[in-house]
Amino acid sequence: MTDQPADQWINETLYPDWGQRFRVTRELARVTSPFQEIVVFESESHGGVLVLDGAIQITERDEFVYQEMLAHVPLLSHPLAKNVLIIGAGDGGVLRRVLQHRTVEKAVMVEIDGAVIALSKRFLPSIAGDAWDDSRAEVIVGDGIDYVARAGAESFDVIIVDSTDPIGVGEALFTDAFYADCARILSPDGLIVNQCGVPFMQADELRETSLRRAKFFPHVSAYVAAVPTYVGGFMTLGVAAKGGVPGAVPVETVRARAGRAGILGTTRYWTPEIHVGSFNLPPYIAEALPVGG
Repeated sequence: MTDQPADQWINETLYPDWGQRFRVTRELARVTSPFQEIVVFESESHGGVLVLDGAIQITERDEFVYQEMLAHVPLLSHPLAKNVLIIGAGDGGVLRRVLQHRTVEKAVMVEIDGAVIALSKRFLPSIAGDAWDDSRAEVIVGDGIDYVARAGAESFDVIIVDSTDPIGVGEALFTDAFYADCARILSPDGLIVNQCGVPFMQADELRETSLRRAKFFPHVSAYVAAVPTYVGGFMTLGVAAKGGVPGAVPVETVRARAGRAGILGTTRYWTPEIHVGSFNLPPYIAEALPVGG
């Protein structure tokens, strides 16, 4: 961990012909784990930044957008989510938002790469806050695919998958077998949410993931969040439900559930109105979804 030259930059390598770069104030860690290359650095504009295999994952400045939408929307689309499974999300931000719901009784987080957790705790502690020490949290360093395969039927109300894109370590989280297991372990009103990329650049990701989920869930849709550091426009979050249609929950119901959960007034991006409106998709995104989902 050393001070960097004033002209050092880190370039994101997610796309071969388009990207973004950050001026580095200080590189905090550069580790090659058994699963991926992990870089953590301080930037002038976005605070601490976590990079996995060349792709920006989280920045301290705008992480609230992604984390709030990934956690609050599925939990408040469910009538009363008490048991939540988080797969991935090693920075702890999703765990923190899930545990903000006082109605949640247990949150199990399964992250395959313990190095991501360790580095996030050390260098990005503000993202998770005190979530690591919450008595309702169970943090497991292990394989999420194996975990859902072994879990009992109807064990969870909501499953949140915060993974890398469907290549490398994240590939197995986008298979038929994985979604079949998720459907089995979700309660009758259960939902699963996972990031489906930026459709302006990654339309196939949303399309193929939605088709797979439609084999096991009666309701398949998506909602959007505008995360500045996920370049290319809206980030889509794909949702599949066993019970009601997630995007059909009235704003008054969402507000009442949020009040019961104790999160009203605690957010910087999510609101009941944003929640409902995020399911209204531009046609270029909606065309990637199954008809009638």
